[in-house]
Amino acid sequence: MTPGLAARKAAAKLLAAVVDARTPLDGLTDHDHGHPQFRALEPRDRALVRAILTTALRFRRTIQALIDARLQRPLPANAHALSHILHVAAAQILFLDVPDSAAVDLAVTQAKSDPRTLRFSALVNGVLREVARRKERALPAALARTGDAPDWFAQRLRAAYGEDRAAGILAAHRLEPPLDLTVKSDPQGWAARLGGVVLPTGGVRLARLEGPLTALPGFAEGEWWVQDAAASLPARLFGDVSGLRVVDLCAAPGGKTAQLAHAGAAVTALELSPNRAKRLAANLERLDLKAEIVQGDLFDYRPEAPFDAVLLDAPCSSTGTVRRHPDVPWTKGPQDVDKLAALQARMLAHAAMLARPGGLIVFSNCSLDPAEGEDLVRDFLAAAPQVKAEPVRPGEFPFCDPLLTADGALRTTPAGLKLETPALSGLDGFFAARLRRLS
Repeated sequence: MTPGLAARKAAAKLLAAVVDARTPLDGLTDHDHGHPQFRALEPRDRALVRAILTTALRFRRTIQALIDARLQRPLPANAHALSHILHVAAAQILFLDVPDSAAVDLAVTQAKSDPRTLRFSALVNGVLREVARRKERALPAALARTGDAPDWFAQRLRAAYGEDRAAGILAAHRLEPPLDLTVKSDPQGWAARLGGVVLPTGGVRLARLEGPLTALPGFAEGEWWVQDAAASLPARLFGDVSGLRVVDLCAAPGGKTAQLAHAGAAVTALELSPNRAKRLAANLERLDLKAEIVQGDLFDYRPEAPFDAVLLDAPCSSTGTVRRHPDVPWTKGPQDVDKLAALQARMLAHAAMLARPGGLIVFSNCSLDPAEGEDLVRDFLAAAPQVKAEPVRPGEFPFCDPLLTADGALRTTPAGLKLETPALSGLDGFFAARLRRLS
């Protein structure tokens, strides 16, 4: 096979799985359980496929606009395979460090190798050569016109945040995400050793990861774990947890469990998935932190005694993680947001009863949508007289002050946390509300 062709074929196949079958990208590119075409590749080609796919999804509308501008007539409605070949090649031409000629030639060879696209090989050649020839002028104009998001997602962002804030969020989604670490101690020292910066939260941020994560200093010794700065905030809303009994519901992969255990809490970590529970146990073992791990369903969970504090970081649409997972807007839709919000409401009602009277509950998720955050908590409190809001007060957690809503909840967006460069800036989109059980 032509060198590099297998990687491009795998990229087109996986792009089809994401946009046509709405299959999450992480599962497709899992090194142990991912798509067979991906797992058959050498590590270097796997990395290339992952880069092509994240780029093609991050800039999908821009790429489509530039392809459309070079077509004399629209592609046939059923020409999905052809469209994916063009997108894979255009992503390389426009955004990746791949010679234009190589991207074009491999796309033409790929088109010729597939009976569905064989008759379009000349079109592939012509369109992509024009995209390459005109990219210096055409790309900035296309980026300015498109938000690189599906209509449903952009519309909900504008409704929730207004035109300007929504535009800032969409612009942040075009950037490669940094890598955030929660360190056990000495953030200044670890920032210096790892070539990062200390965040206002006390974590360490690296602009990019060079080489395997496991090769970084401190990994084997369990001195830190990967956790976006926004994801580190919900567990802090409990305040001092030393000596308290705390349950972390939906606990895997364990970042919040690790925070609570490191802060001195007696933590019970509940996880539905057996495989994720094993991953949680392995992560805690590396970090030399202790927690009771319970594998089971939240709705069936009946502890012997209620807890001092309950953390529910609920499964959600993950629209706050688009910078890290650019497939999310293309694999989910409004119906998923509504369905997940209904599930979260049920989970919160059950979770609140796991706290002792007077105990705290923190509800959080990584969604940008108010239906899964502000609206959900407001509706829950209206229907649950035994629980009240426990607003976060200005000055209680100084870093959180700019992130507080009018109701004293926490709201972060990818456009927040402005640092020295765009590459170092931003946060995952997160919502967190602190509640107290009355009786």
